[in-house]
Amino acid sequence: MQHKLLSSLSLLLWACLIAFPSVTAEAQTPNDTVYAPKVIFTGMPRTYEIAGIEVRGADNYDDFIIINYAGLKEGQRLEIPGEELTDAAKRLWRQGLFSKVQIEVEKTAGDKAWLVYNLRQQPRISSINYNGMKKSEREDLMEKLQLFKGNQITQNIVNRAQNIVKKYFADKGFGNADVKIVLREDLSAPNEMIVDINVDKHDKVKVHKIYIDGNEVLSDNALQRVMKKTNEKNKLINLFRQKKFVESDYQDDLNRIIEKYNEKGYRDAKILADSVVPYDDKTVDVYIDLEEGKKYYISDISWVGNTLYPIEMLNKVLDIRPGDVYNQKLLEKRTSLDEDAVANMYMNQGYLFYQLVPIEKNIHGDSIDLELRMMEGPQARINNVVINGNDRLYEKVIRRELRVRPGELFSKDKLMRSYREIAQTGHFNPETIGVNPEPNEENGTVDIVFDLESKANDQVEFSLGWGQTGVIGKLALKFTNFSIKNLFHPSSYKGLIPQGEGQTFTISAQTNARYYQAYSVSFLDPWFGGKRPNSLSLSAYYSRQTGVNSSYYNSRWSDPYGYGYGYGYGYGYGYGSSYNDYYQNSYQSAYDPSKVLQMVGVTLGFGKRLNWPDDFFTFQAELSYNWYYLKNWEYLYYMNNGTSNSIVLGLTLARNSIDNPIYTRSGSSFSLNLQLTPPASLFGKHNWKELYYKSEAGDEEAKKEQYKWLEYWKLRFKSRTFTPLTDPNSQWTLVLMTRADFGLLGSYNKWLKSPFETFYVGGDGMSGSYTYATETIALRGYDNGVLTPWRREGYAYTRFGAELHFPFMLQPSTTIYGLAFVEGGNAWTSVKDFSPFDLKRSAGAGVRIYLPMVGWMGIDWAYGFDKVYGTRGGSHFHFILGQEF
Repeated sequence: MQHKLLSSLSLLLWACLIAFPSVTAEAQTPNDTVYAPKVIFTGMPRTYEIAGIEVRGADNYDDFIIINYAGLKEGQRLEIPGEELTDAAKRLWRQGLFSKVQIEVEKTAGDKAWLVYNLRQQPRISSINYNGMKKSEREDLMEKLQLFKGNQITQNIVNRAQNIVKKYFADKGFGNADVKIVLREDLSAPNEMIVDINVDKHDKVKVHKIYIDGNEVLSDNALQRVMKKTNEKNKLINLFRQKKFVESDYQDDLNRIIEKYNEKGYRDAKILADSVVPYDDKTVDVYIDLEEGKKYYISDISWVGNTLYPIEMLNKVLDIRPGDVYNQKLLEKRTSLDEDAVANMYMNQGYLFYQLVPIEKNIHGDSIDLELRMMEGPQARINNVVINGNDRLYEKVIRRELRVRPGELFSKDKLMRSYREIAQTGHFNPETIGVNPEPNEENGTVDIVFDLESKANDQVEFSLGWGQTGVIGKLALKFTNFSIKNLFHPSSYKGLIPQGEGQTFTISAQTNARYYQAYSVSFLDPWFGGKRPNSLSLSAYYSRQTGVNSSYYNSRWSDPYGYGYGYGYGYGYGYGSSYNDYYQNSYQSAYDPSKVLQMVGVTLGFGKRLNWPDDFFTFQAELSYNWYYLKNWEYLYYMNNGTSNSIVLGLTLARNSIDNPIYTRSGSSFSLNLQLTPPASLFGKHNWKELYYKSEAGDEEAKKEQYKWLEYWKLRFKSRTFTPLTDPNSQWTLVLMTRADFGLLGSYNKWLKSPFETFYVGGDGMSGSYTYATETIALRGYDNGVLTPWRREGYAYTRFGAELHFPFMLQPSTTIYGLAFVEGGNAWTSVKDFSPFDLKRSAGAGVRIYLPMVGWMGIDWAYGFDKVYGTRGGSHFHFILGQEF
């Protein structure tokens, strides 16, 4: 029995030993892996550990980037289903990179789960087609939309683009424009779309009628004139005004109506209702219902918080008194906006943090008590002056022009003057100069930041050709940023020449083969020595001209410019186009080397900026020597042969306060110039009266002796004023320019009348050029020089004019503006005959174009109303090169 029991136990133990490895193996490799398990979101969640994450469908991104976007990581425990999975999907959606986001559980094994991010990338733009619009409109929209090939495209982007396009055309008056953006699959590129922006503009929507109700003080016509941009289309008075309907402009015009009533004292005026109703497919009717309210007057003005200035001074500057109409616009101008406003009194003394708030303290009946509450605050000192965008000048050249410097009290006047001085250098685009004070009220300082945009300012003039006279051409180089001190240091050059000091160097050569040659060179340093605004100038010129054989004489030789010496550079001579006035045989046979005029001159000048009467004034002194050689030169009346010399002292007092040298909106410029030669006749032992009569009789030796040394005095006055007729801070400012000039050329000795330096009046003027040492004066509407023909040389002239300027383009590369003008002028053969208001009148219109590398060009049409020597001025076209003072 005992033996049987032992045998049974042994058998059981052996069976257990055999079975144990099988149990252990099954525990180590469970067979509970589930692929693509079904997740029941309404069931109880179960916690898993993330064993792996796979990213599918995002070929353009690394997997770790997508995994980081989602925020889940391997080893993290989370509930499935649960908020963490949902949040991960949302985070991927928010990236805006995918049109499909799906997080799946690929498999589970025990408490481990493997996840898969199934994604579909947003399609990208293959190409963009703009249909139904002009090239300029397409370029504008490309700038606004910022859609480019390769960008992702979503429905949100499409909706945004559609709104932008529709608004763009609505602002241009196409309120009925249909805009559709269509996405088409690009069959040649997977997951890329062709974007078609289709626009049917229809006709512009214009205003048919404007109906205004509730107005009594201001008539319908008066209110419609207040509305600058919303105008009825069939009124003659609106011929040059906008007739298209633009919603934003219309809202601005409603505000203008209220502002106009406020100017009249109607502070309670308001728009009760307004509506825009289609009249037909192309026009709308506008209905405005308003309430004027009553008119208010100022009964009392009191000041609170002022310590710097007494009430009497503030009232004087405010210039508004009790009893005046309550004009809110005027109040704002006198307290804040005008150049001499109360605010500027404080800001010019450093009170940058100053505040003034007008309070309607009491209202009784139609009267208002005003209380002007002021917080003067502390004075602000300039901490830093920062200059951005300068890549042309040495920074010290800009800083020396600034009136604002670190450590000084802030001044608004000095800040704006600094802006003007930077613009006057000509090296930066005056339309984009940014002047940005950045105050720090905590420490009572302000940083001044100037944002500049450099522009080319050097000029090159080149022409070359071959004619019957031989080589014809001109080369002129004007460098406006020269640096003479670096001339012998090539390592400091910026390009081919030394630059950076703001000096001007000009060199010119011109030829018409054997007939004419001219050379000139000039140098100007506006800050000679670098410490003070004292200018130094040096210039020299040489020219040689030959005459024409006598067989070529004709009636045009009574005009000394018939041969065409009409335009030049510097002391300028040139060649014209009067070929048809001559016989049609060879120019070569016309060349006559026995007729010669040569001129040589050199000038040294020194200028100084003055502080009195104000620092817009400058004074300049020049000393010149000129030498003239004439041989059989029969085109001058007083002298044909011999040598003349002149030593000339020039004194110029000028004031220039214009805001912008290219398109001027405000300011003025005045110049008074006196030229004097020594009274050489006092030192001679000649009988000048006898020499004069001998010269008149044709005695060549007497003429040579008479004009060996020239003596004269010459007085010239020139002025320009610029008045903005619309907002001077706008880019599109209408400007009125007025002009008043006169010139007198006299002599100390009545028997010695200078044959040179006379005035040649009439025609285009060619920018005040000199010809035969004669100053050319424009008078449009008349032939060139018609007021001063041969033997009637001009020894006195006057010119008055007014011009309206309106800009068409103001860009760094091109400036274009139109002008309309009236002007009058005249010339006299003697100073004693000078009668400044005996004028030859004209009127016309034109256009000016400024190109940095070329300078000013233009064309004018003018009609001369008066007769000159029996012939009416009539219709003329004038071509303009350069700019007159």
